[in-house]
Amino acid sequence: MSKQKKTMEDLRTKSHDELKKLLAENREALREFRFSMKGSKTRNTKEGVKLRKDIARILFLLGSTRSEAETSAK
Repeated sequence: MSKQKKTMEDLRTKSHDELKKLLAENREALREFRFSMKGSKTRNTKEGVKLRKDIARILFLLGSTRSEAETSAK
């Protein structure tokens, strides 16, 4: 099993509120990463890529749960 599938499975088990909280934390971590890159404080450049992918996964799940709720409401 690839690491990405494991991450998506972990995210699918979380509630809507937990996903929103995790999204805010990841966005803050990405912001801090960008500022540390400007000051050359960080060496791990892959961290930014990982954070952006995690944010995209969370947004995907939040959007899909919203569309499922709208579909079931009709």
